[in-house]
Amino acid sequence: MLNRESGGMSDSIDRLYQAVLAARARDPAYSRTAKLVREGMTKMAKKLAEEAVEVGLDAVQGNREAVILESADLIYNLVVVLTESGITPDEIWREMDRREQLYGIAEKLPKTHSEIPPLRAIPIPRPAKIRR
Repeated sequence: MLNRESGGMSDSIDRLYQAVLAARARDPAYSRTAKLVREGMTKMAKKLAEEAVEVGLDAVQGNREAVILESADLIYNLVVVLTESGITPDEIWREMDRREQLYGIAEKLPKTHSEIPPLRAIPIPRPAKIRR
């Protein structure tokens, strides 16, 4: 299972998620996040898709530095979409854990719906919150 207690990327995404939640209420004249949120889900989804395409194109071109930079933009835009969709990073981590138990961490779900077990097929306990 994914070890969220050790920190790393999941902690960064959790912090980013909290920062995006806070930024949504700021003045859009001073906050790019607030401006993006005010423009609506269509704009947020478009930005997410644009960043994903840029990561893919830079990877094909072998531009490592650009992949790193664009990946950070991709993750930011994904978190913006998640906040507006009411989805928490914890929900994503639980799904990752579920998939790891079913297929292994480096595998993707099968394409046909008949092969995909229901979300509640394997109960995964919620990890304890870490006090800081």
